[in-house]
Amino acid sequence: MKRTSNYQPHDIIRQDRPDGTILLSARQALGPVVATTGDWLHHWAEKTPDAIFLAERYGAGWRQERYGAVLEQIRAIAASLLARGMGPTTPILIMSGNGVDHGLLTLAAQYVGVPTVPVAEQYSLIHGAHGRLQHAIELVRPAMAYTVDADLYGEALALDALAGVEVVASHATTTAATPFADLLKGDTGVDVDAAHAAITPETVAKILMTSGSTSAPKGVLTTHKMLCTNQTQIADSLPFLRARPPRIMDWLPWNHVFGGSHNFNMMLANGGALYIDDGKPVKGLFERTVENLSMVTGTLSFNVPVGFQMLLGALQKDATLRQRFFADLDLIFYAGASLPQDVWEGFEAMAMDVKGEVPLMTSSWGLTETAPATMMQQEPTERSGVVGVPLTGVITKLVPDSDMRCEVRVKGPNIMTDYFEAPDKTAEAFDDEGFFITGDAMRFVDPTDFNKGMKFDGRISEDFKLLTGTWVRAGQLRLDMLACLGPLAGDIVITGADRDQIGLLIFPNMAELEKEGFAATQENGVLTDPLLLGEIRRRLAEHSAAGASSSTRVTRAIVMAEPASFADGEITAKGNLNFRKVLTRRAGILARLYDDGDPAVAKL
Repeated sequence: MKRTSNYQPHDIIRQDRPDGTILLSARQALGPVVATTGDWLHHWAEKTPDAIFLAERYGAGWRQERYGAVLEQIRAIAASLLARGMGPTTPILIMSGNGVDHGLLTLAAQYVGVPTVPVAEQYSLIHGAHGRLQHAIELVRPAMAYTVDADLYGEALALDALAGVEVVASHATTTAATPFADLLKGDTGVDVDAAHAAITPETVAKILMTSGSTSAPKGVLTTHKMLCTNQTQIADSLPFLRARPPRIMDWLPWNHVFGGSHNFNMMLANGGALYIDDGKPVKGLFERTVENLSMVTGTLSFNVPVGFQMLLGALQKDATLRQRFFADLDLIFYAGASLPQDVWEGFEAMAMDVKGEVPLMTSSWGLTETAPATMMQQEPTERSGVVGVPLTGVITKLVPDSDMRCEVRVKGPNIMTDYFEAPDKTAEAFDDEGFFITGDAMRFVDPTDFNKGMKFDGRISEDFKLLTGTWVRAGQLRLDMLACLGPLAGDIVITGADRDQIGLLIFPNMAELEKEGFAATQENGVLTDPLLLGEIRRRLAEHSAAGASSSTRVTRAIVMAEPASFADGEITAKGNLNFRKVLTRRAGILARLYDDGDPAVAKL
């Protein structure tokens, strides 16, 4: 199989310390880093003023904003912010999803040192999630709140926590708000150039909220240095980004570091075009994604695994779309979870059929606190789940256990230095050498060749012991179970802490169950179709017979009838399951899982 040759090979320095820890770093030096995100704007506005930067659907076509016009608009908006007396202590809360005006406001604020705080739009649109919105408001105390549609977000805008906060909206008919168009008028009474000149690499660009899966969400102070360094690190590893301006059709939300820092700034740093996909990989919205891709495709494709799974199905059905999708494609990049190997191989085969070679298929690893990319698989591999090696300028510290499962800690110019107004949490986040303690675990792909990179092996905090004293590595086991039970299982929670057997709470893929003819009969919150339970039992038995050990042998499972609830905190802002919340909220179902007499349990 022919794979792309356009990549930067791994070349890693390894240092083994007497205490058993291992340090990994790239031999290649970090490339030049601009001081602020505004430097990228000025560069491309001068070099390619007519090139498209941001675009969103507008009627039957697209609203397209070009680099030269974008710079003019963000300077006008910046002037309006300065005229209001705004600065580093007056954050802007951004409540709605991706959009051109959202992007312009973000860059204008960064241009003159006003932090933005993008939060998940579900916090505003779902009544039950308003508590999380209120937490963010009370934490950062914004001076302005932006939403694309003040009427649509009216309930959230009426929260007492926003009393006295100026609301700016792109559209409003019945709700009082400052029109976004007013910001575009600018203000000649302020000195935008002086304000911009005062911005340094250490200036806070935005405050990103962590997902809060184990505690209340924290605000990550994200500086220009972090954002700008990270794009140099990424381009050092992916040289084709500098060879031609990239283009993406992307839905990933900007309140999250993947969409809002990694992808958004990748286009800005490299003179690329970001077409905002107003679809999503969920039933009822994915059709919009397919429609958008029929109009514009990218040189890069970013998605979460379920998104690529749905996209593969759409491409298999549409030869024209398949040809368009692969025509200029340099990169297929997944994140958020491991890509199922059958989906990986499906894209490989399709790429070979369409263009005779496979683009770089890869992933990376990082967190909100790391801006985010810190390790990347930058050369071709044949398998999913590999997160690669440290990027330029990063030192990765590995703390191995007796089984060479390594806790990961990192240090580098893309790593945050502080949580917002949380000195105790900040102190807890770093070890005595200044390495950020990520809480993630990894293993070497090949212990004899560290240039082969590393693979993710779960969160340390997700591991638990059975009553027998056996450790269960829940992160890796969850991936194995998703492979075992896919595509029937959409997601899974591993259970068994302080019990004698490992079990599963399964959130099913209802569309797949319907397709396979399983009944949706339920009782007290769980599915009860005997045929479905029999199929799950059969697959678990096969997994067990294939050599499962006491730490990987799953003996029971129960299938949820109710999807995970965002409002009740079972889903984080990133779209991942909050395992602790699921186990707490569904304690009754968890008890049923370990009841040998319950007919709704598939058990070995």
